[in-house]
Amino acid sequence: MSQNLSTVTTIEDLRVVAQKRVPRMFYDYADSGAWTESTYRANESDFQKIKFRQRVAVDMEGRSLRTTMIGQDVIMPVALAPTGLTGMQHADGEMLAAQAASQFGVPFTLSTMSICSIEDVAAATGKPFWFQLYVMRDRDFVMNLIDRAKAANCSALVLTLDLQILGQRHKDIKNGLSAPPKPTLRNLINLATKPRWCMGMLATPRRTFGNIVGHAKGVSDLSSLSSWTAEQFDPCLSWDDVAWIKQRWGGKLIIKGILDAEDARLAADSGADALIVSNHGGRQLDGARSSIEVLPSVVDAAGSKIEVWLDSGIRSGQDVLKAVALGARGTMIGRAFLYGLGAYGRAGVTRALEILYKEMDVTMALCGRKNIADVDKRILVPGTYPA
Repeated sequence: MSQNLSTVTTIEDLRVVAQKRVPRMFYDYADSGAWTESTYRANESDFQKIKFRQRVAVDMEGRSLRTTMIGQDVIMPVALAPTGLTGMQHADGEMLAAQAASQFGVPFTLSTMSICSIEDVAAATGKPFWFQLYVMRDRDFVMNLIDRAKAANCSALVLTLDLQILGQRHKDIKNGLSAPPKPTLRNLINLATKPRWCMGMLATPRRTFGNIVGHAKGVSDLSSLSSWTAEQFDPCLSWDDVAWIKQRWGGKLIIKGILDAEDARLAADSGADALIVSNHGGRQLDGARSSIEVLPSVVDAAGSKIEVWLDSGIRSGQDVLKAVALGARGTMIGRAFLYGLGAYGRAGVTRALEILYKEMDVTMALCGRKNIADVDKRILVPGTYPA
């Protein structure tokens, strides 16, 4: 059934509906940060400090946001970020988000910790997508994941480096986060208020981690899965691992989780095709700097050997444009599309992308630019953005 979402005009509108429709533990999972959440908040507030220069009497005919990200044509410099438990925001969530992204003309990235499997998403889209890899102690499992991504015709591997150790998110502990939710009285009372979500989940068999159950040794049920994931993230991960992963994969490689100029140089020297300036949406090191604040220094350090993208804090097309103005070749959105998915399913993801596109297009025009390739620091007010 088609939905008229024309009166949904901001990402915040989508967030409000998602909060009503998604069970508390999964909404909180998507919308929380580590510890005091200071970095989570700074990701958004630091964008708001940056101001645009309005220009007038400039020819605005024939505007275009089209560009490329690692050689792939995109309708705007935005990709859907890898997000864990996406299929718990809405039934079959990864499949629906991938379909929406593909139809709109932007890349979709599937998380290792997804509910729908690599094979599910490949069957649902029929088009190449990106796969995000977490490095586990079980190297056979890691190699198997890479091989499955190859077999599914994934066109890029996104290697996340900032989750060797899991940051603490207080809400997840308080909510007893699990997939599917445990039938506690508190959860059952909350689920009773989310009938749309429950009906969707009853109609799909995909309710746990599809990339892991049945693929990792000794993981056949939920109790063993939770202990396996807690034990498996590898604290010994190093740049040497990046080298063998790159060789095993053999395709386009993107490194996610860079927040420091020195790491940016190491990423550029690794032979990866792109790096993503990201603090994991404020979900890992609380007290770290915001992604937009460190972007210019990372761009300078990375040089011309590698594309630099930005993730964490984007809630509008204006945020995307600010990142591009400060040197990002592309951006990734997580919560912005998850709100849309939780609120309205596939149509909500499409609406989130439409909102971002319109905001970028109008803002670029009012700043006197007609092509995304011409957007740079000159569209920003000096002194309002990080040097």
